[in-house]
Amino acid sequence: MIRTLMPGRVCRGSLPAIPSKSDAHRLLLCAALADAPTEIEVGKGELSADIHATMACIRVLGGDVTAEGEILRVTPIRFSKSNESILCNCGESGSTARFLLPIAAAAGHITPITLSGHGRLPLRPFAPLCDALRARGADIYRDLLPITVRGGLQAGEFTIAGNISSQYITGLLLALPLLEGDSRITLTTPLESRGYVDMTLSTLARFGIHVKADAAGWKVPAAPYRSPGRITADGDWSNAAFWLCAGAVSAPMTVTGLSSGSRQGDRRITDILAAFGARVTVGGDAVTVSPAPLRGVTLSVADIPDLVPILAVVAAAAKGETRFIDAGRLRLKESDRLATVSAMICALGGDADIDGDTLIIRGGKPLCGGTVDSANDHRIAMSAAVAALLCTGTVELQGAEAVEKSYPAFWTDYDRLSGEQI
Repeated sequence: MIRTLMPGRVCRGSLPAIPSKSDAHRLLLCAALADAPTEIEVGKGELSADIHATMACIRVLGGDVTAEGEILRVTPIRFSKSNESILCNCGESGSTARFLLPIAAAAGHITPITLSGHGRLPLRPFAPLCDALRARGADIYRDLLPITVRGGLQAGEFTIAGNISSQYITGLLLALPLLEGDSRITLTTPLESRGYVDMTLSTLARFGIHVKADAAGWKVPAAPYRSPGRITADGDWSNAAFWLCAGAVSAPMTVTGLSSGSRQGDRRITDILAAFGARVTVGGDAVTVSPAPLRGVTLSVADIPDLVPILAVVAAAAKGETRFIDAGRLRLKESDRLATVSAMICALGGDADIDGDTLIIRGGKPLCGGTVDSANDHRIAMSAAVAALLCTGTVELQGAEAVEKSYPAFWTDYDRLSGEQI
């Protein structure tokens, strides 16, 4: 779908945060492994394609998820032996596939479980996680989707790198309590995207699984998941960042329903925008960002890779040079985001290039507009929409439907909030 974004508009107003996709994945899977049904409060709004993928996989595996208003009711999976294999279609959701792979290895002795996907997901790496599982007895065919798992996973020490994907760590943390014996996860490299692992640890604790951290990794007990009965998903800092960055480059924007105590690493967006020079006000669960003179910064994005596309738009509006360092893992996302973010900024008349694992934006001059290909990447599509607020000419966005992956109502909210002419 091509979306035409006209020049001469500002984005202004207030809206509630959508439920955190990252938190909802974890809550759904913990609830699916629990001893009793769980109700998850997710608030209003349409659920993302990624969350629908996780819900569908839970149903295929023998559990159930029903949506009633703002509540998801999860009936736990009761694994039973079958002669027929199970196919879990993970859609384009890396979280769904990488979280379920170790779970399938822990429970898959009942029947073969095949994980499939589409889009770029079959090209994204799984080998490090597969190797760590095979080393502890898992029977896994292939290192790229579709992957068939026939169980065999044994408790013990799991060794894995910490700088490729935090989703590998989360998948192990979710699966290891299911084994007959305690386990540990040992990292061979420093951990990146630590906030996502912290979120997993917090969610596990809410379901009665208490993991102990040490200098080299984590000790994971063999323990039953206990349903908390009812639980609430966090507001999504990652998607709120698009509106908060719009506030920095366009007009004041407020997002409500954001917890400053959240374990989401992308809550750092407030500090980062303040470092750029924007006016940031935090009060209760509301964050307001307003424009002010912006200046370039140097920022390590090892722990916040998902913020880079929209921060690149802020950088294009900031005077001077911005350097996003430690950005190598962006190549392994829904698109090669080092390439697609740079291409987006350049297509709109900005100045961006790549030096190794560093993305460089030279900002401070007007963007003229142009044609942007989302590369079927939701964060590129939403970032281009905010960048259009800076452009003197029309922006033609190809693949605008990519927002369905994480924020189906994005264009409805965008049209409402950007309806005001300059």
